[in-house]
Amino acid sequence: MSNMEKELKQLIIDCLDLEDLTIEDINSQEALFNEGLGLDSIDALELGLAIRKKYNVRIDADKDDVVNIFASVATLTQFIESEQMGKA
Repeated sequence: MSNMEKELKQLIIDCLDLEDLTIEDINSQEALFNEGLGLDSIDALELGLAIRKKYNVRIDADKDDVVNIFASVATLTQFIESEQMGKA
């Protein structure tokens, strides 16, 4: 698990008040919505804002691939890292 994945998992726990979970409880490949962690659209908005604040990366809700970006911690990590590389 990369440092970014660990940070992102902790961000998910903190911003969504999931105190009953630890970063080890979240599988990087597991779905964040529905059958996975069970997040909903409000959680996605809160998480998107937290990502924007922490990583200075904006996830546009109107993008066609937003569902794929939020699919798992792994896909979120890839998106954030690729966006940060593009800004460097």
